[in-house]
Amino acid sequence: MAEAALYDTFARVPLRFERGEGVWLVTEGGERYLDFGAGIAVNSLGHSHPHLVEALTEQANKVWHTSNLYEVPGQERLSRRLVDNSFADKVFFTNSGAEALECAIKTARRYQYVKGHPEKFHIVTFEGAFHGRTLATIAAGGQAKYLEGFGPKVEGFDQVPFGDLEALKAAVTEKTAAILIEPIQGEGGIRPVPKEFLAALRDICDQNGLLLIFDEVQCGVGRTGKMFAYEWTGVAPDIMALAKGIGGGFPLGACLATAEAASGMTAGVHGTTYGGNPLAMAVGNAVLDVMLAEGFLENVRDVSLVFRQGLASLKDRFPDVIEEIRGEGLLLGIKAKLLAGELVGAMRDEKMLAVPAGDNVVRLLPPLTITAQEAREGLSRIEKAAEKLAAAELKKSA
Repeated sequence: MAEAALYDTFARVPLRFERGEGVWLVTEGGERYLDFGAGIAVNSLGHSHPHLVEALTEQANKVWHTSNLYEVPGQERLSRRLVDNSFADKVFFTNSGAEALECAIKTARRYQYVKGHPEKFHIVTFEGAFHGRTLATIAAGGQAKYLEGFGPKVEGFDQVPFGDLEALKAAVTEKTAAILIEPIQGEGGIRPVPKEFLAALRDICDQNGLLLIFDEVQCGVGRTGKMFAYEWTGVAPDIMALAKGIGGGFPLGACLATAEAASGMTAGVHGTTYGGNPLAMAVGNAVLDVMLAEGFLENVRDVSLVFRQGLASLKDRFPDVIEEIRGEGLLLGIKAKLLAGELVGAMRDEKMLAVPAGDNVVRLLPPLTITAQEAREGLSRIEKAAEKLAAAELKKSA
């Protein structure tokens, strides 16, 4: 077999999926896997959702791409719906989470510039964060493993320990433009930020003329049981980055901002060729059709309760395998006693997919359309995986 022509940047699992149905993925050989990874929180409405398929197909038969040289009606509708259901007044559409974060960073810097403070371009971020893979966003995340080998770190990001308010206060200087934080760290290990800490950040921003940026690329768009994670906290940002679930599997991101925060983003200062294309807008609007329907988010919360109770029981029964359960809604994490990769592998042996994260955590990110019965099926498979791992550990120590 010829050597793969792809970059060697992914350590891929040797599984090939041919089709999907709701919470299930089916391999080329016909094996069915329960998908609790959802493309890393992307397939928010599961696989082959009929409303999304219909919306994409209908738009594909009309027009795919025009660029932002012209008006795109789907953008006007989707932006209005996002604004009407959030803190924001303005929306910029992108193709990915990293691009949404780049727009958020540029929005904050540009805001300070037009206010007469060009020296204010630094952004305070937090250890364990993940904000994307561009040169700016790996600098914002600050993790050595992502920075190594890519030259000097992009200037203007000051990182402080997660949850350390005194370190944050010390990091704010006359050069600071904004504070950037994930309300729940995803890649960092499903670590929710306490409401009190976010409230303190809001106060610091207000007192110092800074902008507060929330990265809700993973935790937003229904994932926590509310449309946006910040709604649980009582704290609203000035700027917010979205992606993943907003496109239900189609590449789509968005940067939301208040009118004040976006006041520097005038014609010509930022742009995108593909962002907000008609195909993406059709799917994004279809996602909101489903998510904004009465009872949808309530069902996410109800299923989450069933799932969390089951996970708590498994933690009690398998203390040598499971250390802690974390998260909100259907953004859940199992902090493993063993290597997280071992638990992911054992779950995969039970035909169930999950996603590893930092801090030795296994992420459980099922489609938001999951039923209580499907959640129980997932719990059953996690139980079988934990049983096998516990038995193996017992055998080692015997």
